[in-house]
Amino acid sequence: MRWKNVVVESLAVELPPEIWSSDFIEQKLSALYERLRLPSGRLELMTGIRERRFWDRPIKASEASALAGTKALASAGTSADEVDLLIHSSVCRDRLEPATAAYVHGLLGLSPKAQFFDISNACLGFMNAIAVAASMIDAGQIRRALICSGENGKPLLENTIAKLNENLTLTRNAIKPYFANLTIGAGAVAAVISHVDVARKKLMKVLGGVIETDSKSNKFCEGDSEGDGLVMQTDSEKLLISGISLASRAWKIFKSTMGWNEKTPARVITHQVGTRHSTALFEALGLAREKDWSSFPFLGNVGSVSLPATLALAHQAGAIVPGDKVALLGIGSGLSTMMLGVEF
Repeated sequence: MRWKNVVVESLAVELPPEIWSSDFIEQKLSALYERLRLPSGRLELMTGIRERRFWDRPIKASEASALAGTKALASAGTSADEVDLLIHSSVCRDRLEPATAAYVHGLLGLSPKAQFFDISNACLGFMNAIAVAASMIDAGQIRRALICSGENGKPLLENTIAKLNENLTLTRNAIKPYFANLTIGAGAVAAVISHVDVARKKLMKVLGGVIETDSKSNKFCEGDSEGDGLVMQTDSEKLLISGISLASRAWKIFKSTMGWNEKTPARVITHQVGTRHSTALFEALGLAREKDWSSFPFLGNVGSVSLPATLALAHQAGAIVPGDKVALLGIGSGLSTMMLGVEF
């Protein structure tokens, strides 16, 4: 995939105010830790995640997305009636029907002429939405799109803590599928993506990318609803092995497609899972670790929000400057990976 006329005008992040440290979560699991003789500090030691953020009130995915969407529109200097397409792309959604994008559309007061729909692909949704919007822009179907994502992992984490505390038969092996749930956070992100001819601001060019999939690994991380709660079980070991294998295959195609090599990107922004995943990915792809910029130590894994929010925060921190080429390496359960090349 290559695009010629696509720029991101703005990229905005909304971070929840409530902070849960890994120590705080372990305190909530103190009875389990004592029964299974688990050492304190295990959660942060194994993941590198010091803390994650949550909303301090019940919030729907559409509300979180609209908070970031409002920021993105204001930053781009774009009015609500100038948006031709709204895509909502998070794992979380308000309900099965209608599309969560319908609620975001209403909250933002977008034009009746602006089409809307959801794209859901686990943690890769925002990346997929960028590719869809970019292709529609280059094809002349739309001129400006707003992509939003709002994640709220608090119900999943609270439900997981309750399950682990209630089931007194769980062994060390039995709790492993729940471990990834303890790394989840919350947040929202949005981007205004436009044809270069109508863009008032040019934060970065969207150059191109590749997609690779491995549906044989579609059972390694599965999430669903259970009553009013959320559940998820993950085979972290198999997911890591399959994910690195898939990413290695995609990276070779990405380099060929983009005409890049390991030295080309000034920064490499990945989906934020934890220390082990990040280390394994950079080693497998032959990338220098100094190109990395991570948010998982203070945000945890925020699903579809993680990669774009990390990109925005890295730019805000001055870690990305004009002229930098950046490789965006996304992955989602299923498995599916998308790698995008952008230039600031």
